[in-house]
Amino acid sequence: MGLIITMYVCICNGVTDSQILQAVEEGATSIRELNKTLSVGNCCGKCTRVARQIIKGHFDDAEVDSLAYSAV
Repeated sequence: MGLIITMYVCICNGVTDSQILQAVEEGATSIRELNKTLSVGNCCGKCTRVARQIIKGHFDDAEVDSLAYSAV
């Protein structure tokens, strides 16, 4: 079993990258939606850049996966 490394993205609310990714996998597509479910970005706002990168990374990966499957 490999080591799982988790990074705190929102220190104000104790939100990790894993929690954000899980919310995105469950349908969150914006900072506004993450704010509703996890309170991301509702204090100092410094976490929103990294949260956006996680959202974008998830959809870029999903797009690459769909292209790979459509090419088969």
